[in-house]
Amino acid sequence: MPSSRDRQARLATYAVYAVQGLSFASLLIQVAALQDKHELDEGTLTLLLLIVPVFAGVGSVAAGAFSARHGSRILLRIAQPVVAAAVVLAGLAPSVPLLVPVLLLFGVAVGAVDAGINMQGVAVERRYGVQVLNGFHCVWSAFSMAGALWASVAADLPLPLIMAIPMVFALAGSLYAGRALCAPDEEKVAAVPGTTPGRLPWRPIVPLCLAMGFLYVGDAAVSNFNTVFMKDVLAAGPRVIPLAYVAYQATTLAVRLGGDLAVRRYGPAAIVRIGGVIATAGFLGVVLAPNQPLGIVAFGLTGVGLSVVAPQSFSAAGRLDPSGTGVAIARVNLFNYVGFIVGAALVGGVADAADMRVAFAAPLVLAATIIVLAPGFEPRSRAGHGGQPAPSTPSR
Repeated sequence: MPSSRDRQARLATYAVYAVQGLSFASLLIQVAALQDKHELDEGTLTLLLLIVPVFAGVGSVAAGAFSARHGSRILLRIAQPVVAAAVVLAGLAPSVPLLVPVLLLFGVAVGAVDAGINMQGVAVERRYGVQVLNGFHCVWSAFSMAGALWASVAADLPLPLIMAIPMVFALAGSLYAGRALCAPDEEKVAAVPGTTPGRLPWRPIVPLCLAMGFLYVGDAAVSNFNTVFMKDVLAAGPRVIPLAYVAYQATTLAVRLGGDLAVRRYGPAAIVRIGGVIATAGFLGVVLAPNQPLGIVAFGLTGVGLSVVAPQSFSAAGRLDPSGTGVAIARVNLFNYVGFIVGAALVGGVADAADMRVAFAAPLVLAATIIVLAPGFEPRSRAGHGGQPAPSTPSR
């Protein structure tokens, strides 16, 4: 039975996921506006955008080392306000030479926060003893959509103001939640005899890292190229083009709403395997889509399938960390950015060499590979993770 302190930590963790979703969307949704403001060509814009995932990987690795010593609560109380400040500075930057260091700062901080919030999520899940991580990712998706809706409603305001107003709420939410997050002694568990805290073997983590990377190859393909596919391949008009991404995000959010209950009932490996099958079917639908409605449905299916992988990757990584140091989570989180970089380059390169339909065959193959990796998501025995009950064992 969770204590009142556990419930307090869970609410605080919901808050930091919400802040991260809002902050990330507030920058991502303004990429086209920043391109226009600084008169960037496509090549320069691509190079600038690569700064974020590259340095986010650096931030994620650094977060693992920092949190192993000091815990993720202090990490988030430092890094999350930095993310909010970087979003504001990106809107204010008057020139590209000043925008570059802001994007670098944003990348490092957002990578640290991504790792930190998932460390907190796994700590709460461990204390509850049942799957709750999908719910946190659901909140991230909901507030990411809220950030996009705000940008649409406030489109007539000056760009710096559009980007700054949500960050006032983000900063307030982060500062309010910070004290209630799990403290270092609440994150960590008793060390398993024969293990060294912070020194974890890579072998059992590799399937989770690969699944995370393949997930984000697919996510990068959809996020970066859905509009191009709808416009150039399916000849969609301006009113129809955005519906593919709306379908992707809406199904992602819908699945995550019920994801925890499904994992408790069927187990993580089964859910990841089913997700891989559905994502593969979705990308096959994109490749073969004969018209706009079926193309939109196919993009929605990819959201259904891919949405389950990230929460289960972090949850399984937490079970593989016998001392609750967060090192395994930071390693898995690194492949978030590896996948996104590879996905953008791979799909874009294949599209240039062949065509956009063929390009979406690449994430199709990798989504199918997630099915093979699913056994790596099975919970370990009690002795394998510090005597803590596996939170995703089918129950309730």
